[in-house]
Amino acid sequence: MPLIDVNGVSKVFRRHSGRQLLRQRISGLFRARADQDYFHALRDVTFSVERGESVALVGGNGAGKSTMLSLVTGLTEPTKGTVEVGGRVAALLELGSGFHPDLTGRENVYVNAALLGMSKKEAKDRFAQIIEFSGIGDFVDEPLRTYSSGMQVRLAFSVAVHVEPAILVVDEVLAVGDSEFQEKCLKKVTELRHRQTTMLCVSHSPTMVTGFCDRAIWLHHGKVVLDGAAGPVMEAYTQYASDPDAGLPQRGPSALEHIAHQE
Repeated sequence: MPLIDVNGVSKVFRRHSGRQLLRQRISGLFRARADQDYFHALRDVTFSVERGESVALVGGNGAGKSTMLSLVTGLTEPTKGTVEVGGRVAALLELGSGFHPDLTGRENVYVNAALLGMSKKEAKDRFAQIIEFSGIGDFVDEPLRTYSSGMQVRLAFSVAVHVEPAILVVDEVLAVGDSEFQEKCLKKVTELRHRQTTMLCVSHSPTMVTGFCDRAIWLHHGKVVLDGAAGPVMEAYTQYASDPDAGLPQRGPSALEHIAHQE
């Protein structure tokens, strides 16, 4: 059984029209809404991720990548289709998500660990490792609002990877921080991969995708364009990004085979 199973998923958001008079809002309740009043973030997306597999979601802004991660982590529900996830999920979707600026680093560690499904005993046993990896040192008992953005993301990443998740979900957060921290994160990701941790990530870095992911799924305006080995998919996406007028490749395995024969 796959750890992540996405079947025929569509996600539609209602557009907000801004401020309206009360009579305008009331009249809007009794009229049929036009299709332009909705935004289709995902359209009939299907894929699965096996245990120990590392998969990257790639595509331009507005392709539906972050929406897909939100569905996998349970932050939102699909409009249509199903998303089934097995095992503990640790998510790094946004800098400082799940943290409170008025709490200390120590307090935020325990709160964030609980949100990620870690017991109080587990958090206490791993607290020293979490702080050591984050490198925040004496700031651990200072309010989070006094932290730099780099310190916040180091602490968030440290908590997530020490949860020992079955699935690690990452949305471009590894691009934040200095080069030393990024190298440390990548080493930890490599360690997790060797321990068969399943990873689903969003990245615009070809090096990150081809170096750390087995597969890549290219989304374009909410639809799957290609799903296959990371190298060929990233090659096709990079070519399209540099020359959109050439058009999208033919969807399906034949497109990847064509790309592979060109190499």
